[in-house]
Amino acid sequence: MRAFTRFVVAVVVAGIVAALSTMGVASQFDRLFSEAVTGTEGDPINLRPLAARSVVYARDGTVLTVLHDEENRQPVTLDRVPEHVIRAVLDAEDDRFFEHGALDARALTRALVTNIESGGVYEGGSTITQQLVKITLLNPSQRADRKVKEAVLATRLEKALTKQQILERYINTVYLGNHAYGLQAGAETYFRTDLDKLDVGQAILLASLIRDPVGSDPWVDPTAARERRGKVVDRMRDLGHVTPEDVDRIKGEPLPTPPPPDPAKGSDYFAEYVKQQLLADPRLGDTAAERIQAVFGGGLAIHTTLDPGFQRSAEDAVAGILPDSAGQFSAALVSVEPTTGAVRALVGGPDFDRSKFNLATDGLGRQPGSSFKPFALMAALEQGFSVYDSILASSPCVIPNPGGPVWQPGNVEGSAGGVLTLTEATVKSVNCAYARLVKMIGPESVADVAHRMGITSEIPPYLSITLGSSLVTPMQMASAFSTLAADGVRRAPYGIERVVDAQGKELFAAEHKGEQVVSQQNARSVTQVLSQGVQRGTGTAAAVPPWTVAGKTGTTDNHTNAWFVGYTPTLSTAVWMGNPEGDVPMTNVGGIRVYGGTYPARIFRAYMSAALAGMEPVSFPAPQASGGSASRGERRSAPSGPRLQAAAPRVATPLPDAVEPPAVDPVDVYEPPVEVEPDLVDSVEFDFADQIRYRVRDRRRP
Repeated sequence: MRAFTRFVVAVVVAGIVAALSTMGVASQFDRLFSEAVTGTEGDPINLRPLAARSVVYARDGTVLTVLHDEENRQPVTLDRVPEHVIRAVLDAEDDRFFEHGALDARALTRALVTNIESGGVYEGGSTITQQLVKITLLNPSQRADRKVKEAVLATRLEKALTKQQILERYINTVYLGNHAYGLQAGAETYFRTDLDKLDVGQAILLASLIRDPVGSDPWVDPTAARERRGKVVDRMRDLGHVTPEDVDRIKGEPLPTPPPPDPAKGSDYFAEYVKQQLLADPRLGDTAAERIQAVFGGGLAIHTTLDPGFQRSAEDAVAGILPDSAGQFSAALVSVEPTTGAVRALVGGPDFDRSKFNLATDGLGRQPGSSFKPFALMAALEQGFSVYDSILASSPCVIPNPGGPVWQPGNVEGSAGGVLTLTEATVKSVNCAYARLVKMIGPESVADVAHRMGITSEIPPYLSITLGSSLVTPMQMASAFSTLAADGVRRAPYGIERVVDAQGKELFAAEHKGEQVVSQQNARSVTQVLSQGVQRGTGTAAAVPPWTVAGKTGTTDNHTNAWFVGYTPTLSTAVWMGNPEGDVPMTNVGGIRVYGGTYPARIFRAYMSAALAGMEPVSFPAPQASGGSASRGERRSAPSGPRLQAAAPRVATPLPDAVEPPAVDPVDVYEPPVEVEPDLVDSVEFDFADQIRYRVRDRRRP
C-alpha cells in the first residue's frame, strides 16, 4: 500500500510539473509578478544589505561589547566556512543544490510523499534559493500567490547570482534561534567559538536548527532538538557523508546549554557612553533612524580610547576603598589624557545591570564644592592678580549682595583666619577668602573661565559659584583640570578614536587639536598652587610619589558630595562620591565623616599609583619666576598700585530669593590657615557699598 501511495503521488506531481513546463506558466508568472516585486519589469533583483552587528574595541584591540538590535549577525565569506559545515547545511536543506536550478522537482516530490505518509509537514521541498527569497524578499505566509512569487523570484535570482554567491548569502541570513542570524553568530551563541572551529557534530546541530529554530531550540526543548539532529544525521548517513559509527557518536553528544549571564563590567558604562555618542553623531546619518541602523546593523568597527589596564585599576581602586554602605553610597571616576582628550578609564557606578545611569557623564551632575575654586583663582589671575597677593580670610564673612539676600558662608573652624595669600587660601581651602575674592572679580568671570576650560553645564553667575554651587559631572571636571595639565590648552574629552565601516573604510577619526583657552603662565601658576594643596594642604591623601600631583578637594554642605580632582602631566582624574539618587549626608560612612580629602582622595591615589606604575615621572613646568599673571592670551604687565585692588567697581549679580543654599566646603580645611604676619599689612579697608578694597604689601615681591 505504501509503495502504491508513493507511485500515485509521484505520477501526479510529475504530471503537474510537466504540464506547467509545457504551458510556460513559469515565464508568465515571472512577467506577472516582476513589476509588483521590483518596481519595473525585468529589473534585476537587488538583495538588501544584511544587517551586521557592530563591535566596540578597547585601546588594545580587545572587544568591549557587541552592538546589535534583534539580529545578531557577523557575515563571513564562503571560503571561511569549513567543508564539513557546508556539507551539513546542504544535506539538511538542499543536498542537490549545485545540481538543480532554482526549483527542484525531485525534492518537491519527495517532500510531498513524506508529508502525505506522515500526515503532517515534516519535510520541505524548497531549495536554498527559494528559502533565501522567502526570508529576504517575501513575508513568511503560506498563501498560494506568495509561493508562486517565491518560485518566480528564485528563478530570476539564480540568473543574477552564482550558486556560490547564493549559498554565501544564505549561510549569513538563516535564523538559528536566540537572536543568532547566520552560522558565525550561531557558532558563538551555542558553542562559544568561531565558525571555522566547529566539529562535525556541532555543525550538524546548527544545520538542524535552520528548519525550525524555535521548535528545536536545544536550550528550551532538548528532546525536540535531539530528534531533529537525529534526522539530519540519518540523512547524511544515507547520502554517504557520515559513517554509521559517526551516527551513534553524534546522536549521543550532549546538547549545548545556555551560557551563564555575562557579569556586569565597569567598562559597560564606558561602552554605553560610546554608544550614546555614536547615536548622536550626524556623521553616521542625518536622522535618528539612519544612525540606529548604522550602529546596530552597519557592521561598524568602533575603536575606542579605553585602556583596559587603566580601567581595571580604576575599578579596583573604587571597589577596594569605597566602604560598604549597603548600596547607599557610590563613587564615579573619569580619567582623561591631557595631551589628547582621550578618556582612558571610566567608572560610572557600582553595577551596570542594576542601574544604567552613568554617574560619571549623565544627568545634570552634582555640586563640586571647593574643587571649583581653581576656576576663581584663574579668573583672578586673568584680571592681573597674583598667587602671592593677600586677602582677608576671617570667618564669619558677610558678603552684601545688592538686590538679593546677604551671603554668609563660613570657614570650618569658625574663627578668624586672618590675612592669607591666595596660595595659602587655596591650599587650606578657606571659604571666606574665596567668598571675598569672587565679590571683587565677579562671578561672571569665574563662569567664563570654567566654560572655557571644559565645564559644559550651565553656570548661573551667583556669588556662591566660587564654592561650587553649580552642577557638574566628573567627566567635565576631569576635562577642565586637564586644561591646566596641558598648559592651558583645552582638548574636549572623547571616547571614540575611529570608526571603520563593514568594507574596511574609515568613516571618521578623532582629531587631537587643542585651543589655548587660558595662558600658559596662568595655567602653570594655578598648577603650582594646586600641587602645594596635595603636598601640605587638604589633598595630602592623594599624593602619588614620586610623581608631583596637583589637585583640589571638594565637599558640599552637609557632606552630601565629596570630590577629589587632580592631575599629573599625563593624566587628569576626577573622583566623586555620594548617593546616586540625590543629596544624602555622608556623616558616618565607614565610621567617618566623608570629605573630599578622605575616600575620594584615597581612590584617586590608588588608581593613579597603579595607572602610572612603570612610567618615568614627569614634572610640571614651572611658571615664570616673577610669579606674575597673564591675561587669556599673552602675558600682560601687572597693574600699578597695591595688589588685590579691583581696577574698577564691579556690581555682583544678585542672588534670587529662591536660590538654593550655596555649597559650603566645611571640612576640606584641616587646620586654621596660616596668617600673614601683622607687619605685612598696610591697611584693610571695607566699603561694601561700593567695592571691597584690600591694600596689602607683600614683602616677598618687589
